[in-house]
Amino acid sequence: MDEQEDYQFFEEHQLQETIARDTLERYSGSPVADFQPYLLLTNFPKYVTYFAESRGVPIIEGSMFKVAHNPKEKITILDFKIGSPAAALVIDLCAFLPIKATLLLGMCGGLRRHYKVGEYFMPVASIRAEGTSDFYFPPEVPALANFLVQKIVTNVLDQEKNTYHIGITHTTNKRFWEFNEDFKARLKATRPQAIEMECATLFMAGYSHKLPVGALLLISDLPLSREGIKTKKSSESVYAKHTADHVEKGVMVMKSLDAALKHQVKGIFRGSRRRFEKEVL
Repeated sequence: MDEQEDYQFFEEHQLQETIARDTLERYSGSPVADFQPYLLLTNFPKYVTYFAESRGVPIIEGSMFKVAHNPKEKITILDFKIGSPAAALVIDLCAFLPIKATLLLGMCGGLRRHYKVGEYFMPVASIRAEGTSDFYFPPEVPALANFLVQKIVTNVLDQEKNTYHIGITHTTNKRFWEFNEDFKARLKATRPQAIEMECATLFMAGYSHKLPVGALLLISDLPLSREGIKTKKSSESVYAKHTADHVEKGVMVMKSLDAALKHQVKGIFRGSRRRFEKEVL
């Protein structure tokens, strides 16, 4: 790069950051300065409500996202709605903040007969069947969760003696697939252990932006059997029984990550995000 190209690249990056921060404030209704260094992402407003009420902090809602910040725990929780485009958007915006790590608290359909609703699933990778991740990398690049984040997830689950499963998810953009026999045949052929709608996108976007992203999923249904398909009644039961535990597990993961990273400030941030080291020293 010559000097002119260097300047143009810097100028464009600055503009991109300005637009991203403005968009995040508009969509969340919250100043970017209020975002904490550890970010819990979810698809469920109930999770944000539980977090806010249990911590005595306000819920803030913008034109798209709902958030709550707890400076005491250094955690922000954000509901980004559902699907891979929204997942891509939230990472594209939050990557311009000095966030150290991100964890998805999502739900998935369990694809093994011995799985039970209410057990946890820790994805190590995701099949990129949603399309959105193609904007970040060509198809031969695997969608991997961040190793350090997932290591802490398993440490917490082991410590709390939770039943959990480790494996690969299938990330799809088609929500109502349970009666599509061709789709189910493809699931059996590719052998993922769970199905959901965001992980591959989050992992690829995080990898692209050098933002550590992991996931702790709750098995909410067993959709390969007719009796296991999620219904309104079963969904309400899952929320009632598992919301508090899922959110608290996410908080524990973030606190454990903070302790693990306490003496590793240098090296947390990569690439263009390295400049954030100065803000946290």
